[in-house]
Amino acid sequence: MSYYFVVVSPTDTPLFEYTFGTAKAGGNGQAHFRNGESSRYMNQFIVHAAIDVVEEVQWLTPNMWLKVTDSYAPTNSHISCFMTGTNVRFMLLHQPGGPAAAAGSRTSTLSSSSIAQNPTSPQTEEALRQFMTEVYEIWVKTLMNPFYKIGDEIKSPVFRARVAAAGRKWL
Repeated sequence: MSYYFVVVSPTDTPLFEYTFGTAKAGGNGQAHFRNGESSRYMNQFIVHAAIDVVEEVQWLTPNMWLKVTDSYAPTNSHISCFMTGTNVRFMLLHQPGGPAAAAGSRTSTLSSSSIAQNPTSPQTEEALRQFMTEVYEIWVKTLMNPFYKIGDEIKSPVFRARVAAAGRKWL
C-alpha cells in the first residue's frame, strides 16, 4: 500500500508532506502510486479536494479521528483524516497495491482483511487511528518547541524521522 501524509493548516496550506509505502506484508517501504510521475501533484489535488468533505464531516462527530472521509475511484484511493483541536488536519491518502501485485506473489496471497488489501477494514482503520494518534503526539511536542512558529512549514528532520517511524510501526 502507498501512503501520502499531509498536515494541513486551518487556512488550507500544507505544513508537512511525506510519501511512503508499507513496510509490512513484504513491502519495501517505497510508495508505488498508480499515477506514475505525476503522482505527487495528483496526490496533492486529491487531498485538497477532500478538504471540503472533511469540513462537512467534522461537524457530524465529536471525535478527532474521522476515519475514511472520502475516496477517489479512478485510482482506488481513500482519504482518512484526524482533526486537532485547533482545526489542523492530518490527512492520509492511502492506495492499495492493486495491479502491481503479480499472481502468486506474496502480496496477492494475503487475506482480504490485511491492511495491504482492504483499506476500509476494521484492522486497517485501527492501524490508521494508531498512526494518527502517534503523529498527533509528535505534533504536540513540535508545537511546544519555542523555536517553532505556529503556521510555518515543518522542516525538522526529527519530526520527519518520527513520522516515518510511526508509519513503519503501524502501517
